[in-house]
Formats: sequence, structure tokens, C-alpha cells
Amino acid sequence: MNRRKALQLSAALPFAATSCATAKSTASNQGAAAGAGEVGTGPSATPFNLAFAPHAGTFKATAGTDVLDQIRYAADQGFTAWEDNGMPGRTPALQQQMGELLEQKGMRMGVFVANTIDWQSPTLTLGAGEHRDKFLVDIRNSVEVAKRCNATWATVVPGVLDHRQEPMYQFANVMESLKQAAGILEPHGIVMVLEPLNYRDHPSLMLTKAAQAYALCKAVDSPSCKILFDIYHQQIHEGNLIPNIDASWDEIAYFQIGDNPGRKEPTTGEINYRNVLAHIHSKGFTGIYGMEHGNSMDGKEGEARVIQAYREVDVLG
Repeated sequence: MNRRKALQLSAALPFAATSCATAKSTASNQGAAAGAGEVGTGPSATPFNLAFAPHAGTFKATAGTDVLDQIRYAADQGFTAWEDNGMPGRTPALQQQMGELLEQKGMRMGVFVANTIDWQSPTLTLGAGEHRDKFLVDIRNSVEVAKRCNATWATVVPGVLDHRQEPMYQFANVMESLKQAAGILEPHGIVMVLEPLNYRDHPSLMLTKAAQAYALCKAVDSPSCKILFDIYHQQIHEGNLIPNIDASWDEIAYFQIGDNPGRKEPTTGEINYRNVLAHIHSKGFTGIYGMEHGNSMDGKEGEARVIQAYREVDVLG
């Protein structure tokens, strides 16, 4: 498999997305068979202009439970990327198979989650000790996972606040952990992306705002430490999406999508995704948009609805 280019911010956003004509209807693909021998053998839809990345489960009703068949089906619907938060939990052999299939289908691998999180207790905010040591083990393991599936980005969540300690000491503790992690990742061209999460779904986390992630990235000062801007989380926690994207732009390497309320596909909530995505595209972003949300409807009908929703917000389409 092709390895990564020289480590620069631009390397966190590789391969310009292909500009295509108006998308064909995907209705003919709704009946794709779930069997391993049939999925991925039919005619392919026009590729999306933007690199939207489904995840395991997005198309399981149509493509079946085999993740490789789901990737084949996604490719046939015109998707050019894939993400898998749980990739580290898959066998090394399956990680390798997924990477090879994605390359065969001309698809990029998006994020997986690099570090295990204790959602109840402080973690990287505590500084040196067992939590940092465990985090750095996770980061080293992530290097091997990324090599097998040909990934560039790995999500990092710093963990829960210590409410007995001054916030800026905790900021410094997290910064030091990230600096050490960046030192591990840089030689391999791998980028950890810091994801701020909203306080409603994930109370008491240290990292909730784009500005915090931006400050951490500036402090770490490494091409291996950037921002994952999850539009769903930031709509809940801060709103003001386009100005916040602009303010943190030079440290953003990856976006994730989900509408609010509900965390379902675009067009189901209050976010004007066509305008937001057009703004991001106009700034020159050619990276991946992870589809980190559920489906608003169950079954094959719901999966067809997801595909149609992305056709509706695919700028230039």
C-alpha cells in the first residue's frame, strides 16, 4: 500500500476530491444483495464531490453485517472514504484486509479512535503517571494499526476534568502528554486529531471547545497534533459554526458530521449543512468528512435516505 508523503499540515489533507457531474439517483442500488458474493458487483453511482466517510453499520441492512461487504457497497454508492472508530479492536488480519480493500476501491481511510477513555475519572488531566503511560501505549499501538489499514488520522480525547485542580495546570498536563505522543507519531506521518465533545452527551470532559483544541495544537506545535472539528458537537456546545471554523482553520485536519438534534444524517435537524460544507470547501479543504451519526430511519429505506441526504448537501452536485 502507498505510504504517506512528507509530514506537513497539507499532508493531513491529502488527495483533492474529484469534481463530478450531478449525482445519479441511487434508487437502483437500494435492492443490493446482502450476500458476500453479490455485494459490490453492480453498477456504481457517480462519486460524491466531497469525501464523505460512512462507518461500519451505516449500510448493514442492505449490505449485510460483514464490514468488507459494507465497504464494497459504500464504494458502489459513490463514497470515497471510510472511517472506523473501533479499528483498534479488530484483528490485525482484518485491519489489513480493510486497508487493502479501501485502496482497491480508491477510498481513503479516515479516523479511528487511538486512546481508550475512562469516561468517569480524570485521565490525561492528571499529568505524569499511569494514565499518561497507558495513553502512550495506546499511541504506539495506533502506529501499527494505522500502518495495517493505511490510515493517517487517529482521534484523541484527553479525558475527564479533575475538579480539584486548577484548569490551567490540567491544560499543561494534557499538553505534555500530547507532545510526547506527537514525538511517537511524527516519524510515521500519523496525525492525532483532538476532538472537542459537547457537555450534554459527555459531561465533565476537559476538551469541549474548538478554541481549547486550537490552543493545545499551538502549544504542542507539531504537524502530528491537529483538530477534529465535529460539527454536531460544536453546534451543541458553541454554535457559531462558520466563524469558529474560520478561527481555528489552520489547525483543523478533519471534520465529522451529524445533525442536531438527534445526531442523524444531514437535513434531519437545524444545521444548514449545504452552506457549512460549501464554506469549508471554498477554503480549500480536500480532506475527509466522517459520517459519525445514526440513521433517522431503520432498514434499507433508512439507508437509502442517508445516501439521498448526502447527495442533497454535496456541494458542486
